[in-house]
Amino acid sequence: MTLAARIDEALRRLTRAQWLPQLLVRLFVGYFFLESGWGKIHNLDAFTERFAGWGIPAPAFNAALSGWTEFLGGLLVMLGLFTRLVSIPMFINMLVATLAVKLKKVSGLDDFVELDEPLYALSFLWLFFSGPGWVSLDHLLDKWLRRKYAAELGPKAPA
Repeated sequence: MTLAARIDEALRRLTRAQWLPQLLVRLFVGYFFLESGWGKIHNLDAFTERFAGWGIPAPAFNAALSGWTEFLGGLLVMLGLFTRLVSIPMFINMLVATLAVKLKKVSGLDDFVELDEPLYALSFLWLFFSGPGWVSLDHLLDKWLRRKYAAELGPKAPA
């Protein structure tokens, strides 16, 4: 077997195994936000005060929205259910946290790359484009819908 063929086979194996990092990122990030959101919605008064101190408009509404987005979004990401859809508000939540709160304390690139929020935002952006992988409820839902509506959907495009 030539070196090019070996490299090609190794790349094919990595592509077939992409479900593993998708699953691990979903479980890790999803659990983090499930737990974080749970803490925020169960201590909403203190979280609202923090929003007010940061100058975020309508602090009570936005604190509740942020907490529930994190809790429900984290749960759905862990399950791999509506992953691409829920990645949008999760990405926005991290973008707002970065711009409205964290960026004020950043004095340079070194400070910025050490922030957690942009990394979480990038994780949600990646999940939006990559999807949840085949170890997910989205995958099962896709299979079921394709079977049910096979004639209307036509053949599935290769991944």
